Amino acid sequence: MNVKFLFLLFLLPICIHGECTCEENSGDLNNSNKTQALIFKLIAIASILAAGALGVCIPLFGKMFKSSDFFLLVKFFAAGVILATGFVHVFPDANESLENPCLGDTAWGDFPLANFVAMLAAVLVMMGETAITNYYNNNTVEDHMHVHTHTEHGHAHGSSEVLVNHKVMSVVLEAGIVIHSVIIGISLGVSVNPKTIKPLIVALSFHQMFEGMGLGSCITEAKFKVRKVAVLFILFSLTTPIGIAIGIGISNTYDENSHLALILQGILNAASAGILIYMALVDLLAMDFMKSKVQKSSKLQVIAFVSILLGLGCMSLLAKWA
Repeated sequence: MNVKFLFLLFLLPICIHGECTCEENSGDLNNSNKTQALIFKLIAIASILAAGALGVCIPLFGKMFKSSDFFLLVKFFAAGVILATGFVHVFPDANESLENPCLGDTAWGDFPLANFVAMLAAVLVMMGETAITNYYNNNTVEDHMHVHTHTEHGHAHGSSEVLVNHKVMSVVLEAGIVIHSVIIGISLGVSVNPKTIKPLIVALSFHQMFEGMGLGSCITEAKFKVRKVAVLFILFSLTTPIGIAIGIGISNTYDENSHLALILQGILNAASAGILIYMALVDLLAMDFMKSKVQKSSKLQVIAFVSILLGLGCMSLLAKWA
C-alpha cells in the first residue's frame, strides 16, 4: 500500500496541465533561459541530494558518541526544525494555493480549508499511531506470554512499546516530509528563471539537511534493522531530486496556477503541515521533555530550549528564500 501511494504521489503532477484563466507570469517568460536554468537544476539535484543525505547521517553517526546529552540536544534542534517547517514553510504554502485568486469563487468560500485539512491530518495521525501501536503491543504480549515471567515480561513489554512508538513515528514523519519534498522539488523543476533557481539551491539544500536531521534522530531512536534504515535514508534523500526531475519533464505543460495544481498542492501541503506540527509537538518535544534526565536537570532544560529556538530560527530564516 505504501509503495502504491508513493507511486501515485509521483505520477499525479504529470497529469496537471494548464487550465487556469489567470495570466501567466510574464517575469519568468521574459527572463527565461532554459539552458542555463537546466544547468542550475542539475546542480540543485546534486546539492540537495548531498545535503539531505548528510542531514540524515548526522544523528545516525552522532548516536555512536558517548555523550547522550549531545544527541538529545540534536533531537531538540531537529524538533524545532520540524515544527518551523510545518508552521512557517508548509502551512503558508497550503494557504497560498487554496486561497489563490485563480480558483475564483471556490466551493468552500470563506471556509479555512487548509486549516481544516491540517487539523484533520493531525487527528488521523494520532488515531493511526494509537491503533498501530496497540496492534503491535498486543501481538508482543501474545508472543511472550509463555516465555517470560510477569516481571520480566512487564519490562520487555514496556521497552517494546517505546520502540514501536519510535518506529511508527519515523514512518509517519517521513511520509509528511516526503509529501512536501515532492512538491517543492516540482516547483523548482518547472521554473525557467535562473535568477529564481540560484537562491533556491542554497536554501533548499539547508532545508533538506535540517529536515534530514529531524528524521535521522527519529530513525536512530527506532533501532530499525540496517535494510529498513537504508530504505528510509534513500527515500528521503531522493525525494526532492526526483521531484525536480519530474518538474523538468513536465515544465512545458505544467501550469502552477491551474485549478487542479492549486487544489492538489494546497491539500497535500496542508496535510503535510498537520502531520509535521503534530509530530514535532507531541511525538518529539513532549516525549523528550518528559524524560527523567531532562526533568531533573534545570541546566539541560535551558540548553534544550536554546536548541529548540536555534532550530526554529534557522528554519524560519530559510523561509525568506524557500
